Amino acid sequence: MSIESQPGTARKVTHLSPDERVARGKGARNQTPRTSHARWEPTTNRPDPITLLEEQATSRVSELVPLRYGRMLVSPFTFYRGAALIMASDLAATPRSGLTSQICGDAHLSNFGVFASPERRLLFDINDFDETLPGPWEWDVKRLAASFEIAGRDREFSPADRRMVVRSCVAEYRTRMQQFAAARNLDVWYARIEVEKLFEVLKSSVTKKQKAKAEANVAKARTRDSMQAFTKLTHDVDGERRIISDAPLIVPIEDLAPADSNRGDIEIELRTLIRSYRRTLETDRRELLESFHYVHAARKVVGVGSVGTRAWIILMLGRDGQDPLFLQAKEAQESVLERFVGRSRYANHGQRVVAGQRFMQASSDIFLGWQRATGLDGQVRDFYLRQLRDWKGSAEVDTMAPGVMAAYARICGATLARAHARSGDRIAIASYVGTSDTFDRAIADFSSSYADQNERDYEALVAAVRSGRLEAQTGM
Repeated sequence: MSIESQPGTARKVTHLSPDERVARGKGARNQTPRTSHARWEPTTNRPDPITLLEEQATSRVSELVPLRYGRMLVSPFTFYRGAALIMASDLAATPRSGLTSQICGDAHLSNFGVFASPERRLLFDINDFDETLPGPWEWDVKRLAASFEIAGRDREFSPADRRMVVRSCVAEYRTRMQQFAAARNLDVWYARIEVEKLFEVLKSSVTKKQKAKAEANVAKARTRDSMQAFTKLTHDVDGERRIISDAPLIVPIEDLAPADSNRGDIEIELRTLIRSYRRTLETDRRELLESFHYVHAARKVVGVGSVGTRAWIILMLGRDGQDPLFLQAKEAQESVLERFVGRSRYANHGQRVVAGQRFMQASSDIFLGWQRATGLDGQVRDFYLRQLRDWKGSAEVDTMAPGVMAAYARICGATLARAHARSGDRIAIASYVGTSDTFDRAIADFSSSYADQNERDYEALVAAVRSGRLEAQTGM
């Protein structure tokens, strides 16, 4: 099946038979052999990675850019987390199968985790969609696989163990895509990985102690909600709840306002923006949101690659002072993929993120929506909103043994396959990757070579900071 559409035009849907879709995948394999994905060599005109980072800095909060560089300096792995644009530029020069799906654009291993579904089930899924766009599915696979190679180096795994972890990830992606190719459309759409299934995957690969630790982390995730954030991030000021200042990581909105501005006017503007965002929600969820009222807001630094983009946390209260809702409004800039695969069909990048997230996630936050806002500096920017915390948790990569990381890699590979199968031609992709390990070995070779490149780029960042070209703020 293929879908063609342009903004403002009717959708044209072409339905191919399963045999035609299999032939499509095999035809792509003839044009772009699976072994061709093994190669990575920088082009002679490869952009300077530091220049690319500097380009991104021009649209970010200037005082936070050194913090971003400081976080990227921690290790080659943290550098990789902030280098989505650099890798997108590199991937644009690599072979493509010609098959596309909605892709994450930043599918490294730390952008997967657990969170609550609306039915209050704990799910495992991709949890970052800032760069999402329709594009080559293999770009996500390569970024995910390379992240495991780089993380394995960070953990000082042997080359054999690193290759085992990477191949576990890609083999699981390939196997699951074969399963989705044979499945009915609705079964693919309803597929999800619940935590109980996650433990089934883990039990044959981890010790009892490791399993107990994973279960403890899951239990901890269930406590990470708006009430926990309310307790941790707010305090009482003259009888009103206010977000605690922890500059530069958390800065209340009144501390960011221009000296000649009126705080009341700023809060009126925020309430107006929240009302505008409500219109992007389903009717029942809009009614739920309207049962809460605005109390306070602050700028909050998040992640590694996102540092410097505008991110707000918004405190709202419901029936009383012990009924909080914490929303996060995160700036959505142009995807790093757009210069390589074409512009988004959405004029609002917040809507681009939301649409991509709903495509790829099995179940999305009930308050997921978007808005366009005028900032305190008078600039118009796009945002997407969701709950700040809703049973959110992530894997502790820093303590993983090779066997545990391999099991985690399988879970991530399965999750990515399900995400791609929802929007791409899963039968053609399955036909392309095939049933042998040819594709797995090619991606493992690519991952090793690209990890070498990532280390060279990391050293370039170190040199840029030492020379004074870039300023970095470390330890935060």
